Amino acid sequence: MPAIEPTPAPQRVAVLGAGMVGLATAWFLQERGVQVTVLDRTGVAAGASWGNAGWLTPGITTPLPEPAVLRYGLRAVLSPSSPVYVPPRADARLLRFLAGFTRHSTAAKWRTAMRAYIPMNRRAFEAFDALAAGGVQSMTHEAKSFVAAYRTEAERSVLLDELAHIHSAGQEIEFDVLTGAEAREVEPSLSDTIGAAIRLHGQRFINPGEYVHALADSVRARGASLVNGSAVVGVHDEGSGVRVVTSAGADERYDAVVLATGTWLGELGRRFGVRTVVQAGRGYSFSIPIEHVPSGPVYFPAQRVACTPLGDRLRVAGMMEFRSAEAPLDRRRVLAIAEAARPLLRGADLDARTDEWVGSRPCTPDGLPLIGRTRSPRVFAAGGHGMWGITLGPLTGDLLAEQITTGRQPAELDPFDPLR
Repeated sequence: MPAIEPTPAPQRVAVLGAGMVGLATAWFLQERGVQVTVLDRTGVAAGASWGNAGWLTPGITTPLPEPAVLRYGLRAVLSPSSPVYVPPRADARLLRFLAGFTRHSTAAKWRTAMRAYIPMNRRAFEAFDALAAGGVQSMTHEAKSFVAAYRTEAERSVLLDELAHIHSAGQEIEFDVLTGAEAREVEPSLSDTIGAAIRLHGQRFINPGEYVHALADSVRARGASLVNGSAVVGVHDEGSGVRVVTSAGADERYDAVVLATGTWLGELGRRFGVRTVVQAGRGYSFSIPIEHVPSGPVYFPAQRVACTPLGDRLRVAGMMEFRSAEAPLDRRRVLAIAEAARPLLRGADLDARTDEWVGSRPCTPDGLPLIGRTRSPRVFAAGGHGMWGITLGPLTGDLLAEQITTGRQPAELDPFDPLR
């Protein structure tokens, strides 16, 4: 990045986006004495932050483009029941994203991207702990069990290979290799169809919607203004400040602006040099009753189905659907998740679904988020985390707040340059 003249530490900052990343950035800016306004086109946790699986899993936070993705083949990704789905009528922007995604789905590029994630993964929990110490009234839960379950040992070999690659890249993760019977002892909610499993250690989980609302409450209680239901239609760097214009007619000036708008990051970021495509990778979820609520997350990697205990119900989530963020919920995708999970869970009523949801994960072609200063020294990007916005959102906010207030870029952010 070319040298940029230093600017005074900002006193007033607008954060665009009230999801995990935006609100965490606002909170850590407040820690550094900054007055913050948060603006969101809809409301708190209205995007990908509400209905996701809520996993805090730095141990398996890895780049989304990987060699295994290429094995799906064209026929698979065009099927609405496939774990990875691309609608047959893809537009030019989506085709550009898919071409870049494919180029990055090689072993060499995965290793490079994995090395970029490791420093972030090592520090992910410390940011959650800072939020808890600072008064955010929502808990992270230790995953007393975190089981990845398979029908066969052959299926399990895929994750064992990935764990070996994660280890060889320099990231430590503890796990046990279990038989099907051992897995059912740990997690009785697994059916007799399960013949092999892996139990991960040292991970956590949250109720994401509840947590992000609690984070918003803390940001508001510490003096921030939260403005919901008004889309930002213009961000203009005027040299001594940044003017933010909303669809409701508001026109305010700030010392700096953070673009944390998820899938829509590129719309405002493009004029500030952010050229990387941010594509909606839509995920689905719903809630069901189950006889034995698991004590921690349950993952069915072969089916790409993630289950999380939330109170007395189980959230079942999955799918990666590359299509427009504004497209309506596709019931075929909900049914595909239910049918994939049905033979794998014991005592689960998959026909008693509530809270059916679709949300758009902001994905980049190289699998790396966009975090840091743009071409303007007063406009910063914070997005493109794909499936890891919940896990890495708080640390992203902490590191970005440091850069905004000091002018120095933390080393952890070097690989995530928004201008790459």
